[in-house]
Amino acid sequence: LFLLFFSTHEELETLDLDDAFFSTPEDIVARALKPRGGVNFIRTFKKPQEDQAVNLPANLQELVHNATYSQSPANLVWRFFYDLQGSATFPFQGGSFQWARYRRDPSGLNDLEKIFSQSLNQHKDALTLATLRISSNSLGHPHFHSNANELGYVVSGWRQVGVVLADGASSFNVDIGDVVFFPVGTQHFIKSICEEDLLLLLAYSTGDQLETLRLRDYFKRTADHVLAQLFHKDQLDFQKI
Repeated sequence: LFLLFFSTHEELETLDLDDAFFSTPEDIVARALKPRGGVNFIRTFKKPQEDQAVNLPANLQELVHNATYSQSPANLVWRFFYDLQGSATFPFQGGSFQWARYRRDPSGLNDLEKIFSQSLNQHKDALTLATLRISSNSLGHPHFHSNANELGYVVSGWRQVGVVLADGASSFNVDIGDVVFFPVGTQHFIKSICEEDLLLLLAYSTGDQLETLRLRDYFKRTADHVLAQLFHKDQLDFQKI
């Protein structure tokens, strides 16, 4: 079972190998592949009635005699592969992150992480992927990302989600198998409301370092006399935060 994220909000356009093969004139295919038997061999191929990606042939074991692949050199593999489960965990109050991401400062990264990080940053519309674990009845604090949309899939647990927009706020509960979407610049929070840990798989639409601003950070960094005017409260009240 694969969970796939694609870096486009348009309708996904896919051309399978068999579609490309049968859409190419048979004489061109014969000249390109140069099989024994030439174009007569190419004519022995029959276009399936259904998509092969979904409906594999019933006699697959009779057709496939060897399905082994040679392993590419590590420095090439690591451009496309990242051991997320085996990577470092970044804890925070109430949970933890594991990230397959780009970092501007490569110090502290191992060789695999450095190669993968550079590869992400070299490709347009790359994705940064992470797992987020929130402890039972804990809170993923309100925050927003200034340079990425966020898409999340609930692997386990039950949670409450809140989204804050200029025209108001929305909150809803999500369960295992649900997908959530937070547009860029949209403040959101995630709260675990079950006895087990909440686990999500998150994708961010950026190959750059993710820019995140949390409510507690921008609130504390705002001058208390400005907050006093904004909220009509005594300036000294904000020293409690």
